[in-house]
Amino acid sequence: MDIAEELAGLDAAFDHTAVAAPRIRDLLPIYRDLLGGVYLGGGDNVVNGYRTLQLRYANGSKIELMEPLAGSSFFDSFFDLTRGRGGVHHLNFHVTDIDAAVAALRGRGYRLFGLNLAEPRWREVFLHPKEAHGVLVQLAQPGPRNPEPVPSLDGLLAGRGRRGNGVPSP
Repeated sequence: MDIAEELAGLDAAFDHTAVAAPRIRDLLPIYRDLLGGVYLGGGDNVVNGYRTLQLRYANGSKIELMEPLAGSSFFDSFFDLTRGRGGVHHLNFHVTDIDAAVAALRGRGYRLFGLNLAEPRWREVFLHPKEAHGVLVQLAQPGPRNPEPVPSLDGLLAGRGRRGNGVPSP
C-alpha cells in the first residue's frame, strides 16, 4: 500500500508545502515576486527556533517559507543534507482528528515523532521521512484561534510577527 492510500484513511487534506532556507528574504523573489504569492502573515516559533510566513496563490494553494531564528540549530541537519541551500522541508496535511490519526499510524507501524498535543490551536505529529520516501509529512489538527492582526511583511521580517522575538531576519 502506498502513502496516498495510507493517508486516505486518516481523512487528511493537503494544506501547504513548507520551504526552508537560511534567509526568508532569499525565497521571496521566487515565491512572492515571480510566482505571485500573496502574503498571509506569519510569526516566530521561539521554542523551536524558526520564523515562518505563508503565501497564497490564485488557486488557493499555499507555501510556507521558513528560516532559523538567530542562534537556532533547528534546521542544522536539514541544511547539512541540502548543502546549506535549503529546499522543500515538509508537506502539511490537516486532519479532523489528530488522536485518531496518531492511533491509526501507530497501529500500522509507522514511525512518528514531534508529537505535540498540548497546544489547542495547533496539534501535530510528523511522519518520519524514512516512512514516506524521504519526505517529512506533518499531520496537524488546527484548533480555535483568536482573531489577531496580521503583521506587515516588513514587520514580520523585523521580528514583530506573531510571537516575534524582535530580532530582524538576516
